[in-house]
Amino acid sequence: MNGVLLIDKPAGVTSHDVVARVRKIIGERRIGHTGTLDPFATGLLVILIGRATRLAQFLNGAEKEYEALIRFGYSTETGDVTGTPIDRAIHAKAQSPQSLRKEEIETAVSSLRGEIEQVPPMYSAKKIQGKRLYEFARAGQEVERQPVRVTIREFEMLSSADELLHANNDGSVDLRVRVVCSAGTYIRTLAEDLGQQLGLGSHVAELRRTRAGPFQIDEALTFERLAEVCKLERLDDALVSPYDAVSNLPVIELDTDQARRIMHGLDLELAHGEPQSITDGDAIRLSLNNELIAVGRFDASDGAVHPTVVLGAE
Repeated sequence: MNGVLLIDKPAGVTSHDVVARVRKIIGERRIGHTGTLDPFATGLLVILIGRATRLAQFLNGAEKEYEALIRFGYSTETGDVTGTPIDRAIHAKAQSPQSLRKEEIETAVSSLRGEIEQVPPMYSAKKIQGKRLYEFARAGQEVERQPVRVTIREFEMLSSADELLHANNDGSVDLRVRVVCSAGTYIRTLAEDLGQQLGLGSHVAELRRTRAGPFQIDEALTFERLAEVCKLERLDDALVSPYDAVSNLPVIELDTDQARRIMHGLDLELAHGEPQSITDGDAIRLSLNNELIAVGRFDASDGAVHPTVVLGAE
């Protein structure tokens, strides 16, 4: 059993919990995932099964797409709805959330598009000094964090003009947005930065990942549907093949002798000047009869592809 399984993660479970649940349902030990989702978040989690777990390095950096509900009016310790609200008095001089106008929100949203720098939140899994930041945060410690450059390719308001902001009973207001961003972007931090641009506290009330690279949420299975698929012995139909999972990479079709050499970790020497579409350091699919044998890196200095990850043939 080798391939990629797309899961629609429910709220209230960690990405690690999802892996454990899938492992139990399908009866496969070799399972991993790419692109961790916070426990409160829902949506697409890319699960790697069997030998496809070796492909994680080629999938982790994929562009992501999210839909989020940003709540203006107060911040929280974690930057999301699960955190303790920060004293509203901190924002006593801020404008009222109900007074926000569409034009000023659009200006603030526009300022956060493109390449920006983000400071990783304290409540995150990023490691500093060998410990995850949330471990420091839970111990009441704050550590210095260096900003990280990320790309916000698209950032738009989803609410209609007549219902741009939804008012809540506690005086806060909600704005629904869509974000397309580079891997490593913190939507919680983006929401907090948007609030700062508008002069008030903010946090993420809802977050759903709708795309990771080429994979769409519409193709994902819930736990219940996955159990049904397994019961019907149709799991193979639900798996994305390793070959298709990295379809963004250029491909070289091998003959039987070349495939044998690659599976033994030997280089694939290319004819001079071919193929012209790849450049030094590019990752390349190495395939036999449309089956992924390995992923290699092209070394222009010796005109060869060095196998980086070898999956082997079925």
